[in-house]
Amino acid sequence: MTDAHAVVGERTHDDAALAPGGAGAPARRAQAGPSGVMRAAVIAAPRQVRLAEAPLPEPGPGQLRVRLEGSGVCGSNLPPWEGRSWFEYPFAPGAPGHEGWGHVDALGGGVTGFALGDRVALLSERAYAEYDVADAGSVVALPSALARTPLPAEPLACAMNAFARCDVRPGQTVVVIGIGFLGALLTALAAGAGARVIAVSRRAFALDAARRMGADETVAMDDHWRVLERVRSLVGGEGAERVIEAVGAQWPLDLAGELTAVRGRLVIAGYHQDGPRQVNMQLWNWRGIDVVNAHERDPAVYAAGMRAAVDAVASGRLDPSPLYTHVLPLDRLNDAMRLMEERPDGFLKALVMA
Repeated sequence: MTDAHAVVGERTHDDAALAPGGAGAPARRAQAGPSGVMRAAVIAAPRQVRLAEAPLPEPGPGQLRVRLEGSGVCGSNLPPWEGRSWFEYPFAPGAPGHEGWGHVDALGGGVTGFALGDRVALLSERAYAEYDVADAGSVVALPSALARTPLPAEPLACAMNAFARCDVRPGQTVVVIGIGFLGALLTALAAGAGARVIAVSRRAFALDAARRMGADETVAMDDHWRVLERVRSLVGGEGAERVIEAVGAQWPLDLAGELTAVRGRLVIAGYHQDGPRQVNMQLWNWRGIDVVNAHERDPAVYAAGMRAAVDAVASGRLDPSPLYTHVLPLDRLNDAMRLMEERPDGFLKALVMA
């Protein structure tokens, strides 16, 4: 397998295909519209992705259709790709991609605030495709300053929303356990808020990335007791005021609890959807820590996080571009999934381009 680094900003679109359609129609479409079919990636069976033709989705009332530039590849998509007994195959064309961005191609009835050709990011369900539809409330406009910037706003929103629930204050010590894409973003946000950040991760490459994102100290996650001893020596006590677990596995969750100071806050940002977890309730209870599940399910909160992320990137307060380490075409989604599973040296986040 070869890495497919690319300059995403050099991709162009057919401006004629984005020209405004006639006003007043129930659904407004680009004048030089598509032929009724599109290419989409289909997870046909565990570890098997094929590119297929699929019917072009039509926006319903209150929805937009977007001609996608690309989509981020999310860690939550690994179980469908790896295979679980409760999944049914094949998946719908484009599913379960949900980190897309592109240009508005058609407007359903009643949609206001958007025009054909607007560049947007969206939270949808079938973004591993050339087109997808989304409710207007789950779409955010991208400013012209980001015209040549890949913008998977949904995972950026996860970081913004999780960080908002951390209540990080200047001068506090924040331990971030797990430096993948999310952990690296949270490191940058905590450092930007004036906190002292200690990054803990198993990969040397990830720790280097954490330092570039603003971490003051880094600790290799190679042995439970060594990690505890090293972090406690850095904080000068039992633990830190804020600990963010961003892995989604049992051992990092155990570490996070033990590294949280008395009356500190443990924020669970990792995606724990592969089975039950055990927690040391005796320790959590004795230390009186606040435990926050930083995941969101309210679409309005998602959208607010996406807008906050766009503002942060446009203003320069957050620069996720160094974290997009692998950019591949849509027909190599299988390779992107394999990269995410194996996490080779140099990998943090994959984008697939439509």
